Amino acid sequence: MARSHHLPPSAASLTASLRDLGYSLETAVADLIDNSISAEATEIRIFCDMSRTVPVLVIADNGSGMTEREVILAMRHGSSDPRKERGPKDLGRFGLGLKTASFSQCRRLTVVSAVQDERAGAEWSLAKIEEDDDWFISVLDPDEIAQQPFIEMLGVNGTLVIWRDLDRLFEDETGHKRDEIVNEKLAVVERHLSLVFHRFLAGEVKGRKKLSIYINGHPVAAFDPFCRKNDATQMLCEDKVWIGDVPIVMQPYILPHHSRLSASEWDYYQSRSDFISNQGAYVYRNGRLMAWGDWFRLVPKGEPTKLARVQIDFPNSLDEAWTIDIKKSRARPPHAVRERLRQIINQITTRSIIVHRGRGQKLFQEAQSPLWERYADHSGIRFAINAEHPLVTSLCARLSSCDASSLCVLLDSIAAALPVEMIYSDYSTHPREVVQIAEDRVTALDRLKSLKQALYGDGPGDPQVFLQIVRSTRLFDAQIETAEKFIAEAFG
Repeated sequence: MARSHHLPPSAASLTASLRDLGYSLETAVADLIDNSISAEATEIRIFCDMSRTVPVLVIADNGSGMTEREVILAMRHGSSDPRKERGPKDLGRFGLGLKTASFSQCRRLTVVSAVQDERAGAEWSLAKIEEDDDWFISVLDPDEIAQQPFIEMLGVNGTLVIWRDLDRLFEDETGHKRDEIVNEKLAVVERHLSLVFHRFLAGEVKGRKKLSIYINGHPVAAFDPFCRKNDATQMLCEDKVWIGDVPIVMQPYILPHHSRLSASEWDYYQSRSDFISNQGAYVYRNGRLMAWGDWFRLVPKGEPTKLARVQIDFPNSLDEAWTIDIKKSRARPPHAVRERLRQIINQITTRSIIVHRGRGQKLFQEAQSPLWERYADHSGIRFAINAEHPLVTSLCARLSSCDASSLCVLLDSIAAALPVEMIYSDYSTHPREVVQIAEDRVTALDRLKSLKQALYGDGPGDPQVFLQIVRSTRLFDAQIETAEKFIAEAFG
């Protein structure tokens, strides 16, 4: 008969392994902020002080705080059972986040907390764990608590999480290079927190007060991935899928075409996200963004659907169904959600394509005789210069049959040599920088005179027809008032 044999893990080896679960600085900080939000904090301050003899990163909150017994429990690996039902506002799950997130960035973790001005603290040191190969923490006495960095930030109630021995943060650099690396990483942290907690920062989470987060004194502003303040953003019909008696809410959005964004809006969104890579579902658990920019292999990402987003909300009671990982950075939707999302994607993809291609279609519809034509048949899609455009027919009429044939060959060659891949690359990455039109008034007037001469010579012409031809060339979009004034004078 088999006998039981107690075989605890090596503390030193297991702790070393837990350091490499895949946390980045921003995901580690976000994991600790989850704890602060679960403790009903309304203000969270992050300090990264490189000027100290021992540099520190501190996260201070004004939450409910912990007693000494609760601090010790919080420092325990696996401090909570992920299978147990959690409070509806709890953002944690495994009881590992505080430790694994911290050790991914530092070798010394200190937690000091206060409840009604009664302070308690405890500390993990990887050096001590490696020396003892056992699970011993240091419980701090009042004098040691009073000497902790940024202890003045701890109020009557609240918690300080202190990281020291920041070996992963500095990347073995020192001096100016070290500070440069840290500043770059803090900028990434700011962008990450502004997105992940944007609904808390905006005060949109039901039952919670508005949250404020500061990094070295600078406030973190909410970043809305759905651009809801812009009137051109389309909010489609909300949908729900029920898992048992628990609803999962899905809200589709279509973002505005870049031409509908102001310069400041464009710069703001372009500096924080990429429209193509960030299309897809945005999965929120209790209001906290867990995963985003993914269609869960239901459809491939592409240029036509880059404006489509789906906000998906589920409560923490469905964690098991969503297979949430320790870092809370991955979520896989249940089968029922995937099937409903597949149907929603078909709807929003069509709307996104309409918005994305709408401007091109509008160009064709505005002109009675467009300069470019789009052809779609069994051989595929191609673009060609319209041989019936008045400018083309007028030039051909003035040429000999041989020269007219040469002109047609030239126009067909221009169409065939259209650098589609280059246009696609430039337009998809820098759409607002692709400019084909002249913005100089003098150049516009010279081109208008040449166009009139090419069409009518010295003879009369129809001003309305000429205006339509002017619009069809797209040469004068930035100088349309100049064109209208020229037409009024030239055909008056």
